[in-house]
Amino acid sequence: MAARTTYRRNENLKTIRPHYPGNKMIGNEFCNGDTLYEPSFSTVIRWQLTENPQKAEKKADTWTPAVVSCAEAFTSKEDMLVWLGHATFLWRVAGVTLLFDPILLDSRFLRRRHPLPCRPEDITGIDYLLLSHGHRDHLDEASIKLVARQNPNMQVLAPLNMAKLLRGMAPSLQVQEAGWWQQYDLGGNSPLEITYLPAAHWHRRGLLDMNQVLWGSFMLRVAGKLLYLCGDSGFGGHFEEIEKQFGPLDVCIMPIGAYKPAFMMQLSHMDPHEAAKAANILRAGHVVPMHYGTFDLSDEPASEPLRTLQEVANGQMLRGELHAPAVGEVMRWSEWE
Repeated sequence: MAARTTYRRNENLKTIRPHYPGNKMIGNEFCNGDTLYEPSFSTVIRWQLTENPQKAEKKADTWTPAVVSCAEAFTSKEDMLVWLGHATFLWRVAGVTLLFDPILLDSRFLRRRHPLPCRPEDITGIDYLLLSHGHRDHLDEASIKLVARQNPNMQVLAPLNMAKLLRGMAPSLQVQEAGWWQQYDLGGNSPLEITYLPAAHWHRRGLLDMNQVLWGSFMLRVAGKLLYLCGDSGFGGHFEEIEKQFGPLDVCIMPIGAYKPAFMMQLSHMDPHEAAKAANILRAGHVVPMHYGTFDLSDEPASEPLRTLQEVANGQMLRGELHAPAVGEVMRWSEWE
């Protein structure tokens, strides 16, 4: 018998897209839009058995992002944007401190290629922890426990079905779940609006949880500005839908790495050309790349993603201004025109 199709959302939150029924589920799996996407182990095996044509180039490429200390960023009250590596960002907006997708410590399977730009114990004063999805290079149990312990009043803004997973890591966390096109409840006096939006991706942490936690991206609206953090995503029509809903964006943080081999990665991640195309569709005024340089996740050489995106920008094929910071560099995003 075919699995039952249902639609899920948080009925306590505002859905901003008219007539949107919620996230489609087939059985207990979230769909990737309207379609169920289940990456297979056979693709991983094919990857392991396929010779990387850039193997020698990758081995010789020892490039890593520059790193500068940013410990003082966590005690400052100024608005700023700081890349902590991979997809982890500190973003202070209207005096509210946000932390995105923290992975702060090495694990058995993920070893940083460059140091963290601060001590893990420096990461305090966080108002909101925003988690785009449940993959281990974005949702790290040791990092969640550390940040929860050091920020007991922090609230977590997460996708549907993530609360149970998080409370298994840190039971005291205050978690609010949203589906796509839903606005989190930050209270009537908040200077921010934060909306959870689509991405083309999937979920799995173990053998039996395929697509049981949703994935997505975030839009922040503050003082007339729109700030977007993509999370992990393949290229797709959701970028046009987001632009149609919001109009041109001011700042867009886009993933540019982990795209080779294409037969394995193209439905989950964007290459630099696709990331630039997506930013152009979103009419982003400023583009900050992420998801490169920190971990070795794929077949492309370490320096290729940023170098390619810079070539795209230098060729005037990127609509917005490119900002490629050092890890830990403080960016004064509110001063960007």
